[in-house]
Amino acid sequence: MAEVIKVGMADLNVAIAPDTIRTSGLGSCVGVILYDEQSKIAGMAHVMLPDSTIGRQTKLNRAKYADTALDNLIEELVKAGANVQAMKAKIAGGAQMFSFSSANEMMRIGPRNVEAVKKKLAELHIPIVAEDVGGNSGRTIEFDPVTRLLRIRTVSQGVKEL
Repeated sequence: MAEVIKVGMADLNVAIAPDTIRTSGLGSCVGVILYDEQSKIAGMAHVMLPDSTIGRQTKLNRAKYADTALDNLIEELVKAGANVQAMKAKIAGGAQMFSFSSANEMMRIGPRNVEAVKKKLAELHIPIVAEDVGGNSGRTIEFDPVTRLLRIRTVSQGVKEL
């Protein structure tokens, strides 16, 4: 029986087919799915912030930041049997959840998260094959390693698949 592997905020996890992997509550956060088609293994990170250097805590939650979460996710995927060279990415989220009168850079968390995730994936040489980013609505996403479809439920906009 296939299970749905859940990923919380500032969390990451791995799913091996036939299991699927899901996260909800993606507002300004970005859901990053890395997958290997051959092994049918997928991982997901729920990235909250762009850069771990802004973290104040002594014990860093590496899953929270774009620059550290993807390294950890790849490590977990490789442990599960995925091939790094074959990995592809799909990303969703990064909404601008609140409108601000000032263009304060610190408040542009969603767009900054998307930029940071794209930069890190480029450094890792992992191609982004689909994305659904921006806007101002929250999303719930679920990825199926067998069909390689990312199902995205956007608040008040229904469901789409990438």
